Amino acid sequence: MRTETIRFLDYWVGVPACALLTLLRVLIRVAPLESKPASRPHRIVFLKFIEQGATVLAQDAIRRATERVGRDNIFFCVFESNRAILDVLGTVPAGNIITVRDRTFATFVVDFLMALRRLRDVGVDTVIDMEFFSRASAIFGYLSGATTRVGLHRFTGELPYRGDLLTHRVQYNPHLHISMQYSVLVESAFLETLDEPLLKVPAMVMGDGTPSLSPVFAPADAELARARQLAGIGSAGEPLILLNPNASDLLPLRKWDGSRFIALAQLILARYPTARLALTGATSERASADDLCRAIGSPRAVSVAGQTSLRELLALYSVASVMVTNDSGPAHFASLTPMHTVVLFGPETPLLFRSLSPHTTVIWKALACSPCVSVFNHRLSPCRNNVCMQTITVDEVFEAVQRALALRGVHDLIREV
Repeated sequence: MRTETIRFLDYWVGVPACALLTLLRVLIRVAPLESKPASRPHRIVFLKFIEQGATVLAQDAIRRATERVGRDNIFFCVFESNRAILDVLGTVPAGNIITVRDRTFATFVVDFLMALRRLRDVGVDTVIDMEFFSRASAIFGYLSGATTRVGLHRFTGELPYRGDLLTHRVQYNPHLHISMQYSVLVESAFLETLDEPLLKVPAMVMGDGTPSLSPVFAPADAELARARQLAGIGSAGEPLILLNPNASDLLPLRKWDGSRFIALAQLILARYPTARLALTGATSERASADDLCRAIGSPRAVSVAGQTSLRELLALYSVASVMVTNDSGPAHFASLTPMHTVVLFGPETPLLFRSLSPHTTVIWKALACSPCVSVFNHRLSPCRNNVCMQTITVDEVFEAVQRALALRGVHDLIREV
């Protein structure tokens, strides 16, 4: 389904549905017929239907849950189109990943109901809702039969309404990195008290504010060979620089102009005569990436957009030295590899959404209007002029690439001559 369709349904169907289920819950409690939360979670399902990059950020939360209930008792619900990252990470058993097709409304409804039945059949007792104020996930969690339901609640704030369907209501903290916010949800599920708002412990318990993630992707030799072939690398002395020019259509404001990627590519290829350059992207971005590649006008530049699976893309990252990307999923996928990443932030803030990799350079102008995309506006900004991205210059991105290459032992060959 298109992003606009999802937002339309989430509001016009989700709001009344949340209201009706909240009324039903009130009646059940008055009866009283509502089951009390389990004294301790035994089987946990994570709800994160969209954004594969966010799933990478949730790994600490999943680890915390796994340490308490065991890997076999961890489940994950996700849109079918976003499952690939879970298969790569391997932190959730493949048989415990429950997918929902999101191509059409009809398939969504069918799989939504089938997923609920599966959770009831396996006896999941705890839901960790990692969606930010999504009505669909709140409804799903309530109907799952889980007696412990943890998620974000707006309390007295002006955040999006999604009823009163949670048993453990967590305060959204706009000062916590999102990976830490996810961990707060897990920690809240194991509380015996239902004090509000949760979580009433020092934020330092969730980490020191500088989350880190060691590389976990280990490509096979055949995958590395395939990656080098795709990029046209003929020898170990040819450094590979990747450009990921398009952000998801979910947030087009995050896009850096294509002409600037062209100019950056030409600077890189001119300064580093042995370097190879590859443009990456999803299948839907293949045509635009191919156009940019032709505009770069070099036999050392290729487009591999739409030609790789996620594993093949990560193998490509494993042989590359540096990637320049808009703030999007690939910036987080890169944290699973040793590659250095230059990430261009604009309408969102790196203070909350930065990659977990220490090999990351963030370029962000921190305008007075940024971030204009946030939980507070359901990630729907009124902006039509992304000055935050336009003020990022080609020269400063090129300088960041040069510094990153120097750290990898790739030097300015022209100046050496």
